[in-house]
Amino acid sequence: MLKVWRKVIATGNVTEPWEKAVPPERSRGEVVVQQNIPCQGCNHCANVCPTNAIKVYQGLPMINQRACIFCGLCVEHCEAGCLKQTSNYKLAELGGSLGENSGSELKRQIRRTLGRSLHIRHLDIGSCNGCDFEMNHVCNPIYDIQQYGIDFVASPRHADLLMVTGPVTRNSTQALRMTYEATPNPKLVMALGACACSGEQIFGESYAIRGAVDSQVPVDIYVPGCPPRPQAIIHGLMLALDRM
Repeated sequence: MLKVWRKVIATGNVTEPWEKAVPPERSRGEVVVQQNIPCQGCNHCANVCPTNAIKVYQGLPMINQRACIFCGLCVEHCEAGCLKQTSNYKLAELGGSLGENSGSELKRQIRRTLGRSLHIRHLDIGSCNGCDFEMNHVCNPIYDIQQYGIDFVASPRHADLLMVTGPVTRNSTQALRMTYEATPNPKLVMALGACACSGEQIFGESYAIRGAVDSQVPVDIYVPGCPPRPQAIIHGLMLALDRM
């Protein structure tokens, strides 16, 4: 035990505040429509989108951010160049916005809202595990959300929030509903990833897939992406606290 303490003292604090881990500008994020460049209405962007996230309406591309997987095909095939891919990852949807919140503010908000830690139960209902890997990163030394009072629990009966990944499959439908019912009130549900948010998954049409999470249970927070970055997941948790 003394050897462990000596090592801890010698190593020091290796955890970095998550707000400093900003994605680089070259990272793929939100696709936006540049208003100063008119659309030619060629529909090439909508035709190449693998998740049907783009519709051209009255000569203007409309992007469903819940279904967008940031592949960039629409930007590459846009002849007019009116589409632009940014590095913006803060796409979690909820009424209003919390703006820029630091880690210390996140910790204060959790204590102010719950008076204790925020407990999360993760539920994989059919994902490819891409979102699950990114979700695991929020507990690593760089982001370390446990230092702000956020913990993952093994039982939905101990959870405040359900973090659901993947599209709803037929075999997982009952498990999703039973897990939702077992979570005590007040409870929140977060759909994590493009598949969970929109149901327009890249797996294609299948008899085994029923669609988005909100087709079976109410969803409070949508965190799109394929997969969403750890920073996007933390931003979604901030919005979840605002809803709670």
